[in-house]
Amino acid sequence: MSPHAVGPLLLGVRHHGPGSARAVRAALDAAAPRAVLIEGPPEGDALLPLAADPTMRPPVALLAHAADDPGRAAFWPLADFSPEWVAIRWAQTRGIPVRFIDLPAAHSLAVVPGADAEPESGPGTEGAPVPGIRLDPLAALAGAAGYEDPEQWWEDVVEHRGSGGGAEPLAAFEALGEAMAALREEYGDGGHPRDAVREAYMRQRMRAARREFGDDYAVVCGAWHVPALRAKTTAAADKALLTGLPKVKVETTWVPWTHRRLARAGGYGAGITSPGWYAHLFAARDRPVERWLTKVAGLLREADRQVSSAHVIEAVRLAETLAALRGRPLAGLGETLEAATAVMCEGSTVPLGLIEDRLVVGDVLGEVPDRAPVVPLQRDLTRLQRSLRLKAEAQQRDLELDLRKDTDGAKSLLLHRLRLLGIGWGAPTASRSSTGTFRESWRLRWEPELSVRVAEAGIWGTTVLAAATAKAEADAAAAAELGEVTALAEQCLLAGLGQALPAVLRALADRAALDTDVARLARALPALARSLRYGDVRGTDTAALGTVAAGLAERICVALPPACAAGLDADAAVELRGHVDAVHGAIGLLDRGDAADAADGLRGRWSGVLRTLAGRDTVPGPIRGRAVRLLLDDGALTAEETARLMGLALSPAAGPADAAGWIEGFAGGASGGGTLLVHDERLLGLIDGWLTGVPERAFVDVLPLLRRTFGAYEPGVKRTLGELVRRGPAAPGGAAATAGSAPEGFGPELDAERADAVVAMVRMLLAGARGEDDELVGVAR
Repeated sequence: MSPHAVGPLLLGVRHHGPGSARAVRAALDAAAPRAVLIEGPPEGDALLPLAADPTMRPPVALLAHAADDPGRAAFWPLADFSPEWVAIRWAQTRGIPVRFIDLPAAHSLAVVPGADAEPESGPGTEGAPVPGIRLDPLAALAGAAGYEDPEQWWEDVVEHRGSGGGAEPLAAFEALGEAMAALREEYGDGGHPRDAVREAYMRQRMRAARREFGDDYAVVCGAWHVPALRAKTTAAADKALLTGLPKVKVETTWVPWTHRRLARAGGYGAGITSPGWYAHLFAARDRPVERWLTKVAGLLREADRQVSSAHVIEAVRLAETLAALRGRPLAGLGETLEAATAVMCEGSTVPLGLIEDRLVVGDVLGEVPDRAPVVPLQRDLTRLQRSLRLKAEAQQRDLELDLRKDTDGAKSLLLHRLRLLGIGWGAPTASRSSTGTFRESWRLRWEPELSVRVAEAGIWGTTVLAAATAKAEADAAAAAELGEVTALAEQCLLAGLGQALPAVLRALADRAALDTDVARLARALPALARSLRYGDVRGTDTAALGTVAAGLAERICVALPPACAAGLDADAAVELRGHVDAVHGAIGLLDRGDAADAADGLRGRWSGVLRTLAGRDTVPGPIRGRAVRLLLDDGALTAEETARLMGLALSPAAGPADAAGWIEGFAGGASGGGTLLVHDERLLGLIDGWLTGVPERAFVDVLPLLRRTFGAYEPGVKRTLGELVRRGPAAPGGAAATAGSAPEGFGPELDAERADAVVAMVRMLLAGARGEDDELVGVAR
């Protein structure tokens, strides 16, 4: 091995640098070592044969976690363009030994977070805490060369070089090693005190390799470590550094990784800013700029932008011209993006976000062989994903489910069970096609960290169903508040965990019996009401749940009036008004299934509670106004009675602040109060008359509240109200407007003939809706 006759071949690289990867391949081809040592945890040696499996597709990561605490984990990601991956595959294709030589994960994961010792700083520093300012070697070298951007410097001196041949790759590594030696002489450990321990272990492994292969081996590691690995130290000194290190039992496996998680913005300590661009540079053997801008054009065409081959040609010319003006050897990422913006996007920076997200970073998700070791829960999850054809993808995608279909129902159950286990693969979103309970919308994205969440959840069971059931039962026993148990009951029904429901309902009944806080009771009821709906949709027996919900609603009816009259301040009154809304909606939902009989009497009780709140002067204005509005909407209050109550609330005897609160409760928010005022001039006249009579000083105090009330209206509603006020609405408390006094565009009463004209259309819509959502038809009737 003449190229490195003295000592082993040390190849200092940048993690995930395509230029380094090409140079490593060329250097290994030129030197032909008998063994290759890689920076990485030795526990991964047993998994290295899987790298040669045809189904292994980078980006992937070596995952190590504490056996008794899977949450204590570290990742060592590898991409196609990672020098370490290139070295591993080079050795495997030639049948020579390849091994990891970094500090074992058993030691690095045993370090207690927050202790003085820092976690390792190599490619496995995913999410590691930084105990101080650390030196960025690339930034230091770029600054010395007169560059402000380290990425641009690296592109110019490494990425835009040819792969070379013969001794050139070795010379490049020698130059980089000398630069790092100068930095370490100037800055010491550079804010990486634990590197001394890691490097001592690496030297120990190198001594072992020397005994087996002599100096005929290569070491691929971060360039920062090269000076320390060349240093003349004794085995005794290194052993002293390694003596007494804490240790923990670890388990390792390969997991899929993504380009997005390779990005520095994703939190990866050795990350890069543009993994998609680097993957392109590594894969494109010639004309990288032309090929890149062709990809950009294809992406913009998919986004329905008019981009032709002429645009690509002109963008290439512009990028090369910019590079020449800036003295760069080749056009880099910055030049290509500027050229694409100017030529393909016509100067608009809006499409640039799409290019950066889809191409510069990318959503590539790797794959690992089925025979890679995993916890039983992961294996069951993989089986379910395949049987349901629910592929894990790095790119975010929306999923619409019709719960009446068996496959869609099973997908829903799986996603809800995973959410209960803390595995956030999918998040529910508002359905775009229906508001009923027969449809669900999800937003899915698989992140590599979810593999750790699966390992953590493995303590609850070996299958998704068993683990979710055990987790629900444990959460019910540990819940401290009633709201937590009601939310858990809703989750159990959504996830189809019938075996966990008895334990959850026992906990629910126990806490409901002991809780006397009406606010907590009111927060708990809506979740129970929703649970009854979901149980009905999914065919779950919810009789016991309906009994608990009805009992909870009865207690709220008893406790709410005294609570509302207990001297509430403004903020507490607004909060309790929200609870009144929620309870009103929940009691309406209880009119279903097994809870219907109880709900018949309950609705009457609740209507009486609202009447009590509406007529009691000691109840704050926002709550009284809301109670009146709810009664009016339910048809339990006539227009005349409503006008009487509003007149009392807005009389001169009422304080301006309380009257403004009443208006907000009655007509504020998204309750449709603006539309009500448009069509009922008496109510509008009462508010207008009160508003014009508010004293100047008091008006300044109530103005923010009024602005919040009326500012939430739709622009068209506000415009119509302004026209009505300008023309003069009916006098407060007066009789209905006559035909001659009605404002332009409004009639004094309902036109029955015109209203009947839409009946046929409504019936047709409801007939079509019956096939889509039976619940919608029931509500409409």
